[in-house]
Amino acid sequence: MQGVTLLADYFVLCNAESTPQFGAIQDEVQKQAKAAGARSVHVEGEPASGWVLLDYSSVVVHIFDPELRAYYNLEGLWKDARLVVRIQ
Repeated sequence: MQGVTLLADYFVLCNAESTPQFGAIQDEVQKQAKAAGARSVHVEGEPASGWVLLDYSSVVVHIFDPELRAYYNLEGLWKDARLVVRIQ
């Protein structure tokens, strides 16, 4: 996101297929961020809404239901940002 927006340096976008998977991804991101010394600025959303956002200031993690990810199309919205890695 560097050079495209001041919101964050990196966006991480991922899918969760179920409520337990949302929880597992969120828990692991929070655990790894804490171990790396990152402080959470804000957490927004609930698995039932289909979108959970974890804000670590320079890194923002978006956990999406696949349908909502396609609907909001953040990859298209921020297409001018450099893609660092894509895992499928």
